[in-house]
Amino acid sequence: MFIDSARITVQGGDGGRGCVSFRREKYSSRGGPDGGDGGDGGDVRLLASSSASTLLVFRNKNQIAARSGTPGRRQDQHGRKGPDTRFKVPVGTLVIDVASDEILFDLAAEGDEVVVARGGRGGSGNARFKSSTQRAPRRAGEGAPGENRLLRLELRLLADVGIVGAPNAGKSSLLARISNSTPRIADYPFSTLEPVLGVVDLGDYKSCVAADVPGLIKGAHVGKGLGSHFLRHIQRTRVLVHVVDLFPPEGDPMKNYGAVMAELGLFDESLLEKPVIVAANKIDLPEARHAMSNFGQPITAEEVIAISAVTGEGLSDLLRAVRRILSNKPLTDSQIKGNGWDGLDTHDTQAVR
Repeated sequence: MFIDSARITVQGGDGGRGCVSFRREKYSSRGGPDGGDGGDGGDVRLLASSSASTLLVFRNKNQIAARSGTPGRRQDQHGRKGPDTRFKVPVGTLVIDVASDEILFDLAAEGDEVVVARGGRGGSGNARFKSSTQRAPRRAGEGAPGENRLLRLELRLLADVGIVGAPNAGKSSLLARISNSTPRIADYPFSTLEPVLGVVDLGDYKSCVAADVPGLIKGAHVGKGLGSHFLRHIQRTRVLVHVVDLFPPEGDPMKNYGAVMAELGLFDESLLEKPVIVAANKIDLPEARHAMSNFGQPITAEEVIAISAVTGEGLSDLLRAVRRILSNKPLTDSQIKGNGWDGLDTHDTQAVR
């Protein structure tokens, strides 16, 4: 089951109480205060790991608390610090504060670790309050409470290429043809129910990661269909491949293209700034080949390439266009950190720039 968002409550451990104690030792009639400090509370930490692929673990465990520190003891013995609580999350997880809707952390690289709720400091023992005017303090500090937060976790997949389009346009067939992925393919809408990743060989020992998201329909940005739930996964991509069915069972290729682009803009205007390659699919059909002659004139895209995901026609041209754009488009900070070709190329460690 693919879970790409979760809401959790995190609670840092409380600090331990300080100790009130006085020395009671033989031959020390003037013993003084010797109460130790309480231990600090443990932190709640999130660790980005490739061993985690979804946020499913948080479905039934949405309250995470670290352990509290232990109280101080006599003879200036400090309490033990509460152990940290650490959870693994998928690489590409955003940590968002629910109250302010602010992105607190972006765990974009393997091994990124952040503290999402700090433990409280331990209270001071009465030995800390000793002074020239107060030789026998009988007070100690209470431990500070741990930090409490309500957070939303969102997984945004790390991919170079986002494959978008209307339902049944042939996105899954395209991904299956050009990559090592085996997505579900069927002759009904929404056969893709969750994002699917595949590694694509671009030739010359270079590769990239492509993500296929469920088909977009009119109104997707407000929750219709499945698209709105997964549109966030293409926000990190560097290029979009827009698959258009040249011979759709319903509608018109140009209208379907316009509807999908409109939904992208309504969800996030920055998606319209990404380079787009239009893959005009099903060119193996005579009707589609005829429709291609009238398709693409008003489209403002990097390239419009006629392809057939079934026969493979035009796919080499499509991959060349993808490689050219990826080679020329600079990486963003998050992509340099966790999504550049340096980490995705399975054959060569030198990134294409």
